[in-house]
Amino acid sequence: MHALGRVGDPEDVAGAIEWLLGPDSGWVTGQVLGIDGGLASVRPR
Repeated sequence: MHALGRVGDPEDVAGAIEWLLGPDSGWVTGQVLGIDGGLASVRPR
């Protein structure tokens, strides 16, 4: 039931956190980032 076909690793989340803490995310405000490998869009069978 994983949209990308695998369970996420800590590094998957760490990359997003690193980006959010860095200067490249300076214009990002009030957003929700779904770092779930697409699981939120998968419907149970």
